[in-house]
Amino acid sequence: MVQEVGFAMLKARGIDLIAANSPTSFLDDTPTARLIRQVLGAISEFEKAMLVVKLKGARDRKRRTGVKVEGRKSIGEERPETVELARRLARARPKGGKRSLREISAALAEAGHTTKMGKPYAPTAIKLMLARSS
Repeated sequence: MVQEVGFAMLKARGIDLIAANSPTSFLDDTPTARLIRQVLGAISEFEKAMLVVKLKGARDRKRRTGVKVEGRKSIGEERPETVELARRLARARPKGGKRSLREISAALAEAGHTTKMGKPYAPTAIKLMLARSS
């Protein structure tokens, strides 16, 4: 039914759907053409639902093994030595108090710890490193 509403909206705006394998099948407004559109739409919805279930099951199985499944790896996972150095730099100095996030970033860059693009870490990235590692 949703496909029919979408088809009607496109048609009302002057847009014709043309199937690559059968150029006239969507242009006709016959009961048969309507049935074919609805069946193809239902099959497409079913196929998507099955794929979603299959992928969710695979993610759940992998998650049960203790592996991170979704999202990119954090800096702490990719470069634990960078996070450790940032934590050490963030601790209070004997003289002068705590370093600012910018100072920590500069010290990391000086020690050769930069982003993948070769730039110093932004202060917000340093803040996230310190928050996630504690």
